[in-house]
Amino acid sequence: MSNVQKAAAALTLSATLLAGNAAFAASNDLTDVKWSFADVSVNLLDWSKGTEKRNNHFKEDFVFLEVEGGVGFSWGEFYGFYDLENPGHSRDNDKHKDKRVATKGTFHYYLGDSPFSLYSQVYHFNSKGFYETNTVVGLGYRYRSDNGFWIKPWIGGHYVDSDRGYTGKNGVMAGWVFGYDFTALDQKFSVTDWTEIEVMRADEYKDVNGSTGVNGAIALWWHPFSKISAGIQYRYASKKLGYDGYNNAMIYTLKYNF
Repeated sequence: MSNVQKAAAALTLSATLLAGNAAFAASNDLTDVKWSFADVSVNLLDWSKGTEKRNNHFKEDFVFLEVEGGVGFSWGEFYGFYDLENPGHSRDNDKHKDKRVATKGTFHYYLGDSPFSLYSQVYHFNSKGFYETNTVVGLGYRYRSDNGFWIKPWIGGHYVDSDRGYTGKNGVMAGWVFGYDFTALDQKFSVTDWTEIEVMRADEYKDVNGSTGVNGAIALWWHPFSKISAGIQYRYASKKLGYDGYNNAMIYTLKYNF
């Protein structure tokens, strides 16, 4: 193991202990809610023709249902989603048509009155004959402007658990979530983006998946009513999603806001 990978492993261990203590300390105050949201949506993911060709047509378009939500307190915030891909299909269908599940949870524990936080996230995906869980623990940051723009970057040690290829410490992952709310033609809109970048991957993982991975989506949302939102997302990934190359797709979303 290189010195860089040893440093990443040490970061993972120390930040995990800090985040665990922070979560325990905060667990007694769950009534001071500052903001919250929840929604359900139906989504169609349409792979680009180039992606389908590069993957020898192994990837096919699919519908997925999503439940997501978040809540913020004076001391921290949580966000999570649960996706059910190919609802109505069976686990026994072909691999590109089987029922699949993806879920993610993120947590910021605020460091006093500063914009910094202890950050952790867990993402899990499973399909027919395959699962992978990615855990990140590290530091986050929060910024919000007066004109409707906000961003939350983060960085941390990365640990992967997979039934195919490699399980163990996997370098460093960094990323961000940002959004911008605006009005045009008397209609409410927003732009959002999430991006994750994996670097310094372990040799065993890098041999199969490449040295650096990028994963994310940028979206334009229209909010014609308080309860209804519609969106179009550009999905992008490099050396991720089971392919050592570039993947991209469009996602069309209709969302009900609680």
